[in-house]
Amino acid sequence: MIGGIARQADGIEAELRRRLPAQRKTQRGKLALLVATMLHARTANLMALGATLPLVTERADMRYQWIARFIDNERVACDAVMEPFAREVLAKAAADGRVTLIMDQTKASDRHQILMLSVRFGERALPLAWRVQATEGAIGFGCQKELLTAITPWLPQDADICLMADRFYGTPELIGFAAARGWDYRLRLKGNLSVFIGGHKSRLDQHTGRKMPYLQDVELTHRRVTTCIGIINDPGHEEPWFVAMRDKPGYLSTLDYAGRWGIEPMFSDFKSRGFGLEQSQLQTPDRLSRLLLVMSLALYFAVSTGQWDAASNPSVDEKKHPRNSPET
Repeated sequence: MIGGIARQADGIEAELRRRLPAQRKTQRGKLALLVATMLHARTANLMALGATLPLVTERADMRYQWIARFIDNERVACDAVMEPFAREVLAKAAADGRVTLIMDQTKASDRHQILMLSVRFGERALPLAWRVQATEGAIGFGCQKELLTAITPWLPQDADICLMADRFYGTPELIGFAAARGWDYRLRLKGNLSVFIGGHKSRLDQHTGRKMPYLQDVELTHRRVTTCIGIINDPGHEEPWFVAMRDKPGYLSTLDYAGRWGIEPMFSDFKSRGFGLEQSQLQTPDRLSRLLLVMSLALYFAVSTGQWDAASNPSVDEKKHPRNSPET
């Protein structure tokens, strides 16, 4: 296994060198080794991760210290490392027709929350960038704006962008941010939100019984940010969906909000069903951010390997698919 990790680290290091030629050689080598070890160990517990690390040391605790020094290294800039990987997957998404950005928050520990921005990729999502804060509640718009502004230069020019987020982020500020950049959006709103329609004030949940539950030219709260709103109150939903969007709403455009759930499997990869982020016991946002960098790159390389294997070794059913059949 140790030899396998080392060989995989060599391949990851070569890929990092290609994408990040200005990256420090020592940083590149350590990051590649950590990513390869994370793929094999699948744990955020630094002691357990260190036990798998293929380093020859006099004491086992020295492997833990090696990892801790990397996690503490302020020169490791997460956004800078992620940028070339993010640009590639964003370009692929744009080529398929639309770039769906998904923003959501998840708990990293009893003290820390992660605000994550991802891109929908197939039926799931891949991480683009994130911010970690020591807080028990929602991370506010200031941090959301910083995160979205950071990735905006990475977006392909003239791409069709759609931003999705849960009701904790469906705010006039975020709607205004997306609208100012010409982005479409599917932002869920709270049912008790005050709105103005035709100059008359009401609450969104007062409109669930409408025969055509689609609202246009709605002004939100005292800020009077204008948007359209689709409403779905299907029997299978625990609560009605109130979804803000740029253009005239309809049932399918409102149901499009379901694409936001692609981020949930990704969070599971980071946490309970994957690397076990809750077990890291890290106590500062910066250290957690750099551990997330290792995990995020591990996800990228895992997805890339899976795609290569599917293309190189298609199943019997895949071979029968027209796109895998030779032209006659």
